[in-house]
Amino acid sequence: QVQLEESGGGSVEAGNSLRLSCTPRGVFSRYTMAWFRQAPGKEREFVGGYSWIRATPYYADPVKGRFSISTDNAKTTVYLQMTSLDREDAAVYYCAVATHYVNGVYGVPSQTATDYAYWGQGTQVTVSL
Repeated sequence: QVQLEESGGGSVEAGNSLRLSCTPRGVFSRYTMAWFRQAPGKEREFVGGYSWIRATPYYADPVKGRFSISTDNAKTTVYLQMTSLDREDAAVYYCAVATHYVNGVYGVPSQTATDYAYWGQGTQVTVSL
């Protein structure tokens, strides 16, 4: 049974940092993973991702320079380090895993939520002034 274990959300003041983690369990093939977020009344938005195929992180424009993605030494757990948080970053954050190529550029995390078969439970990030 595939499970994505997420942790690390919380409530911070604007300008501060949080680190989220995502550990896939029972995944037989790791292709790419992605972080998405969804604020109330908004569409689920791609934040960034990691390619196990290319061993490379990718970022959406709104978070470039503020968020970074890394892995543990085993390249299993993927971290999303978020710095300089502002109220626009407040949302439920989800990690998602793709086990094989679906579309787009091979090895690059898709920015389309429906391309991911497995999802974490989501973790709330709240940013206050």
